[in-house]
Amino acid sequence: MIELRNITYNTPTSSGDSRTILNDISFTVPEGNLTCVLGASGSGKTTLLRLMAGLLRPASGAILIDGRDITKMKEAELNDVRREMGFVFQYGALFDSLTVGENVGFALEQARWPQDKINTEVKKLLKAVELGGIENKMPDELSGGMKKRVAMARALATSPRLVFYDEPTSGLDPLMTRIIDDLMVRLRDQTQATDVVVSHDVDSVLRIADDIILLHEGQIVEQGDAVHFRNSKVELARQFLGEKAA
Repeated sequence: MIELRNITYNTPTSSGDSRTILNDISFTVPEGNLTCVLGASGSGKTTLLRLMAGLLRPASGAILIDGRDITKMKEAELNDVRREMGFVFQYGALFDSLTVGENVGFALEQARWPQDKINTEVKKLLKAVELGGIENKMPDELSGGMKKRVAMARALATSPRLVFYDEPTSGLDPLMTRIIDDLMVRLRDQTQATDVVVSHDVDSVLRIADDIILLHEGQIVEQGDAVHFRNSKVELARQFLGEKAA
């Protein structure tokens, strides 16, 4: 579903030089897979997510979505690809002036769905994230965990084939984190979407991931499933996992 080939990404510095954020990154995400990109702050994981979503362009390398290299696409063609993507941002990024129902149905309204069909779909999506009946609430009436789940419902409104999550459990207590984790896995199984999750939450990643990619200073230092990670011999992986390593 997604293939990265030798991706390098640089940013300019105040001195006029460039700083390498990602250096020669290559990996694949199979269709229907839930892949987690794990790393400390500043490791490049959010930049990697934005590159896969076509929100940034690399200095070199290729990013293939269904075999099509999005790094070579013009904006109009890239927008067509983005219509098959859903995004759950770190802090939810809900529209404060819209109700929950209007937030969830925003993309459907932009697609000119009839209002009665939007209402029906919004009810279904909110029920799927265990928030039925809150369509008329405003975002400022919601807890952090509720905002995350509304953001998930909004991301799934257009039935995307790819869903990108940026720190979906950040700022949540352990109970709500587990609820969000379980929900991500259940929704992936129901929709058969391909998910990429960026996180620094080790417990969450070990719980949900089919495949884990550990980034350190812009490079992949370890990759594998949860069992592989728990038994990793890579020193950086063992340091990052701490007592969770076998």
